Amino acid sequence: MTEAEIRDAIMTSLLTVAPEIPPDEIDPAKPIGPQMDVDSIDFLNVLMGIAERTGVEIPERDYAQVQTVDDTVRYVVAHLRA
Repeated sequence: MTEAEIRDAIMTSLLTVAPEIPPDEIDPAKPIGPQMDVDSIDFLNVLMGIAERTGVEIPERDYAQVQTVDDTVRYVVAHLRA
């Protein structure tokens, strides 16, 4: 997967959970939770969507590493290559 495909997979997962948020209003450098009003259950659903779309599962111990869209892209890229 390319970085653009990974970013699209992450955005699709986010927008599945919070479809009322316009994609162009999501700042990839800001934490996802506060800007999209995503609670812990929604966050888990986003992570499951990312795993389904990319094949990269994000364990609970790594949640702090995937707080923004940009962080999540970097995490998935690193773990796809690992």
